[in-house]
Amino acid sequence: MDSTPSLAKLLILGGGLLLAAGLAVYFLGDKLSWLGRLPGDIRFERENFRFYFPIATMILLSLLLTIVINLVRRFL
Repeated sequence: MDSTPSLAKLLILGGGLLLAAGLAVYFLGDKLSWLGRLPGDIRFERENFRFYFPIATMILLSLLLTIVINLVRRFL
Protein backbone atom coordinates (compact mmCIF):
# COMPACT_ATOMS: atom_id res chain seq x y z
CA MET A 1 0.00 0.00 0.00
CA ASP A 2 1.29 3.41 -0.92
CA SER A 3 0.39 6.15 1.56
CA THR A 4 2.04 8.95 -0.42
CA PRO A 5 -1.19 10.40 -1.92
CA SER A 6 -2.94 10.49 1.46
CA LEU A 7 0.13 12.06 3.09
CA ALA A 8 0.28 14.65 0.31
CA LYS A 9 -3.40 15.51 0.80
CA LEU A 10 -2.86 15.83 4.55
CA LEU A 11 0.11 18.16 4.05
CA ILE A 12 -1.80 20.30 1.56
CA LEU A 13 -4.77 20.52 3.93
CA GLY A 14 -2.50 21.42 6.86
CA GLY A 15 -0.77 24.10 4.79
CA GLY A 16 -4.13 25.52 3.70
CA LEU A 17 -5.32 25.69 7.31
CA LEU A 18 -2.10 27.43 8.38
CA LEU A 19 -2.47 29.88 5.52
CA ALA A 20 -6.08 30.61 6.48
CA ALA A 21 -5.11 31.11 10.13
CA GLY A 22 -2.25 33.42 9.13
CA LEU A 23 -4.48 35.51 6.89
CA ALA A 24 -7.11 35.76 9.62
CA VAL A 25 -4.54 37.00 12.14
CA TYR A 26 -3.05 39.42 9.61
CA PHE A 27 -6.30 40.99 8.48
CA LEU A 28 -8.37 40.60 11.67
CA GLY A 29 -5.63 41.11 14.26
CA ASP A 30 -7.21 44.21 15.79
CA LYS A 31 -10.58 42.41 16.10
CA LEU A 32 -8.95 39.40 17.77
CA SER A 33 -7.30 41.35 20.59
CA TRP A 34 -9.68 39.75 23.12
CA LEU A 35 -8.14 36.37 22.36
CA GLY A 36 -5.74 35.61 25.20
CA ARG A 37 -7.51 37.94 27.61
CA LEU A 38 -10.54 35.81 28.41
CA PRO A 39 -11.92 35.37 31.91
CA GLY A 40 -10.15 32.30 33.24
CA ASP A 41 -6.75 33.20 31.80
CA ILE A 42 -4.24 33.43 34.64
CA ARG A 43 -1.94 36.44 34.68
CA PHE A 44 0.46 37.66 37.37
CA GLU A 45 2.60 40.72 36.79
CA ARG A 46 5.27 42.08 39.13
CA GLU A 47 8.13 44.48 38.55
CA ASN A 48 10.56 41.95 37.09
CA PHE A 49 8.29 38.96 36.66
CA ARG A 50 5.38 38.02 34.42
CA PHE A 51 3.46 34.78 34.50
CA TYR A 52 0.76 34.15 31.94
CA PHE A 53 -1.23 30.94 31.55
CA PRO A 54 -4.09 31.30 29.02
CA ILE A 55 -6.12 28.29 30.16
CA ALA A 56 -9.53 29.59 28.99
CA THR A 57 -8.07 30.56 25.60
CA MET A 58 -6.51 27.11 25.19
CA ILE A 59 -9.81 25.40 26.03
CA LEU A 60 -11.68 27.58 23.53
CA LEU A 61 -9.14 26.96 20.76
CA SER A 62 -9.16 23.23 21.52
CA LEU A 63 -12.94 23.09 21.16
CA LEU A 64 -12.86 25.06 17.92
CA LEU A 65 -10.10 22.91 16.43
CA THR A 66 -11.92 19.74 17.46
CA ILE A 67 -15.04 20.90 15.65
CA VAL A 68 -13.11 21.90 12.53
CA ILE A 69 -11.16 18.64 12.41
CA ASN A 70 -14.32 16.56 12.86
CA LEU A 71 -16.06 18.47 10.08
CA VAL A 72 -13.09 18.01 7.74
CA ARG A 73 -12.90 14.27 8.53
CA ARG A 74 -16.64 13.87 7.96
CA PHE A 75 -16.69 15.55 4.55
CA LEU A 76 -13.36 14.26 3.15
